Amino acid sequence: MSSEFVVNKTYNTNRTVAWRFVLSHIRHHWFFGFTLTLGAFGNAMLASAIPYFIGQGFDAISEEGEQAIQAIIVICFTIIGTQVLRSGVQFMRNYSAELFAQRIERDVRDELYAILLGKSMKFHDSKPVGEIMARVTNDVRELNFMMNPGVNLIIGSSMFLLAPLIASPLIYPPLILVPAIFVTLHVIVQIYFVRSVHPIAEKVRASFGDMNARLAESLDGLQVVKGTAQEDAEIDRFNSLANTVRDYYIKQGRIEARYLSFLLLGLTFVGALTHSAILYNQGILDVGDIVAYMGQIYLFGFPVFTSLFSLSRIASGLASSERILAIITEETDLGSNPTGTTQPVEGEIEFQNVSFGYQDGADVLHDISFTVEPGKTLALVGQTGSGKTTITKLINRTYDTREGRVLVDGVDVRDWNLGALRSQISIIEQDIFLFSRTVAENIAFGQDEWTQEEIIESAKKAQAHDFIQGFASGYETKIGQRGVTLSGGQRQRLAIARAFQSNPPILILDDSTSAIDSATEDHIQKAIWSAAEGRTTILITHRLSQIRWADKIVVLRQGRIVAQGTHEDLLQSSKDYQRIFARYDEPENGASADAQSADNIAANGAATNME
Repeated sequence: MSSEFVVNKTYNTNRTVAWRFVLSHIRHHWFFGFTLTLGAFGNAMLASAIPYFIGQGFDAISEEGEQAIQAIIVICFTIIGTQVLRSGVQFMRNYSAELFAQRIERDVRDELYAILLGKSMKFHDSKPVGEIMARVTNDVRELNFMMNPGVNLIIGSSMFLLAPLIASPLIYPPLILVPAIFVTLHVIVQIYFVRSVHPIAEKVRASFGDMNARLAESLDGLQVVKGTAQEDAEIDRFNSLANTVRDYYIKQGRIEARYLSFLLLGLTFVGALTHSAILYNQGILDVGDIVAYMGQIYLFGFPVFTSLFSLSRIASGLASSERILAIITEETDLGSNPTGTTQPVEGEIEFQNVSFGYQDGADVLHDISFTVEPGKTLALVGQTGSGKTTITKLINRTYDTREGRVLVDGVDVRDWNLGALRSQISIIEQDIFLFSRTVAENIAFGQDEWTQEEIIESAKKAQAHDFIQGFASGYETKIGQRGVTLSGGQRQRLAIARAFQSNPPILILDDSTSAIDSATEDHIQKAIWSAAEGRTTILITHRLSQIRWADKIVVLRQGRIVAQGTHEDLLQSSKDYQRIFARYDEPENGASADAQSADNIAANGAATNME
């Protein structure tokens, strides 16, 4: 299983090895590949016509009379005509090459983005964002450059290698000897060059990814860097990575500097001129034949000079395609189960002897079992690190259990269609994520269809309407990245409005009012209670008033359930709950006689049974 989720689009690509992956994308646009090759062939053949007709012109000049002049005029107009035609096929070639490259880049980027969205959180937890971004942007862009100018020049130069092989024997058959030797040796040099530069190109791409990952991490944590005065240290670390990239580029340059085809080209000129001169002395060739022949040999200059650049592009593109393919083919233990259950969720949740760890051999949950009836509210309480948030991430299959089962409406979550399951569960986390989009778009995120009136109603329920109206553009105000232009309370109220908008059967509140003042919380709490009616609610909070409101409370300690029951029962029977309850800070204005009584009980219990 390469991903937990795949968009409703078929990517008919071969993902076995890099070159087959690239070739499968090329086949999708075979027509542009064909016109590119046709244009390159026509360009080379028409370029080869120039020295041929120039040779004819030399022979015509050696003659006298009106007939010679007419022949020269015909030759001149023929050359002009062939080159006008050549410009047309050259345009077709370059236009096809650019379309070819841009469409392949688009397809690969589309495929990679869809795959990344489908990868499990375990995958994303282990990959630096900067490294992923380097592959999505720079590595995919390298595939574009591999197609154009890379493949474009390779095909074009190959035709310039072919033209002299065709034209030379037409002048005199033995003249094919020197071009044939050059082409053979040139191909051998190209193979050796690609094999030599490819490992270096891989290191260039990998080191660039490391540098990009460091840059993204530093910018993401810029407040920490500045707050600890680590600017100089981060600059030194980045410079070290930049120097590594530079060093690998220099190594690649050294290999390119030893490109032997330049030497072969010079020797070929000498060999061709010597061969033709010998044949001239023997009376086999005339001056026009020598001019035409040497003109054909000079066509080798184009493939030699362009192949150095184009082969480097090919090597870099293949290295990038390997990095892209490594991301696409990396296995995940989560499957989308497209044929699974898709029925509407009623809201029953059951954990059966669940154990789970983010890393192998390090479980954070141990033998967790509890049941939440449809429409009821469950509060998860415990000290930091006890596994409260981890439990909620197993309900919508952000992660899969290592042992045991999680059931929704009596069906194992692994037997649900992943999209159907997640679309019916809404999670409001303490660390709210908002997109760099308008307020309205953030509230409506996850809804295919919505109206402005529905958004406003959801915002009013979440006590967000008033501050949204205070923005210059109201609901059309664009939020900064991750909502940094808003306060913590504003971000959380928008997240609550988003939950109201989606109207899910299961609602998970992970300390979702932690950044809201007590006065605002009173209003939001009423809205939350209203929204929770008729739906299953999982509540993680430090607010005593919310904990007491829950139908059932599960007490966690170090990833294990140590008690579960109602608020009143736990105050009498659970020392762990008493200690936890005693540490929570209830606002004075919201404290009730019940809360004060509970605090007294908890304090007494804590005094007699300290950990």
